[in-house]
Amino acid sequence: MKKGKKKLMIIISSPIILLVAVLITLFAISGIFMPSDYLKPWSNAYQNRFEDPRLKLSACGLLAANGHNMQPWKIRLDKKDSSVFYLYADSSRVTKEVDPLARQMMISQGTFLEYVKITGDELGTPVTISLFPEGTYDEDHLYESMDAYPVAKITLSKAAPVKTMLYDAIFLPDTNRGDYQNKVLPLEDMSSLEDTKDFDGITANIRSNKSELAVLGDFAVKAAQIEANTSRVMTETEVIFRSNEYQKNKYRYGFSVEGQGTSGFMKHILQGIVTIFPSMNSGKAQKDTFISSTKKSVANTPSYLLLISKDNSRFSQVESGMAYSYCILKAHSMGLVMQPLSQVLEEYDEMKEVYADIQKQYGEGGTIQMLMRLGYPTSDAPRSMRQDVTSLLMK
Repeated sequence: MKKGKKKLMIIISSPIILLVAVLITLFAISGIFMPSDYLKPWSNAYQNRFEDPRLKLSACGLLAANGHNMQPWKIRLDKKDSSVFYLYADSSRVTKEVDPLARQMMISQGTFLEYVKITGDELGTPVTISLFPEGTYDEDHLYESMDAYPVAKITLSKAAPVKTMLYDAIFLPDTNRGDYQNKVLPLEDMSSLEDTKDFDGITANIRSNKSELAVLGDFAVKAAQIEANTSRVMTETEVIFRSNEYQKNKYRYGFSVEGQGTSGFMKHILQGIVTIFPSMNSGKAQKDTFISSTKKSVANTPSYLLLISKDNSRFSQVESGMAYSYCILKAHSMGLVMQPLSQVLEEYDEMKEVYADIQKQYGEGGTIQMLMRLGYPTSDAPRSMRQDVTSLLMK
């Protein structure tokens, strides 16, 4: 009788032992016990390690939203004037397949600058920003121009610190890809978010009636399907995917499973699986996940916010990025979140027809620079990887 019980216990416990062994293996491969160095810049105390106020401001600029989380920024500290530094676009971080004209790259420069501006007011070092102080780019030699000409000259001054509702929101995740509540924004919040008078030639429009939600959602899904079936674009995304904690600490930019809204223990389980079976994040599996997640997102979106510039100059692109950051931070202060739907505004050949259609229908004679989901979240979003700010310094 005792032998029978023992045998039964071994049979029952064996699957449990196997499951535990599998989980331990996945956690180890994921790097569950590694410190998450790539999240340290999100601490509002991170900037305090730097004495140079220019690095303090840049440490907050580093948290800004940016295309494909490439963090495409370089900074040069003026050696003769301690109140001046320069922002450059990092040409090595251009995602050339999805952003062949570097429009998203320029928007990302603007997001950084607005975070710097808001931080400067908060810390008592307000800044003056001069765009393209040494001239704009030679478009025929674009990448060389990025390396040679700064996007902005940033000059610090001194004043009494000004507490703003936007500064604290800098330390919140800039993007929430989850479901949004089926709740209409109050009219006063819509009016506040649409106020972009401080940004030259940029207008913001919120669309929330059912017919427009359907049209814009259809644009987003159609663009996702095109992108999913453009192999070189999807390959570009695969290359910058960081599958585990080891890679995230090493590279600290690009995509990870957090971008799919996965966190906690499930994050480590998924990271372990993807590390062992990388095909789960490529090919048909990648396509299906991307399209299905886009469909789910647009089905749970109560409003869209469009940022439209008067033209498509490099100045307007940077200004659009500044307005984008301002809208994100203001939305956070209202309890709202955003997610950019960038695919429909990308300018590679396969996307041209859809891009032209949305510009014609919603561009109002200008250029749509950003299309974002907007609403009240149903869950918190995880923070994404960030580099150490000193890695942005130009030698």
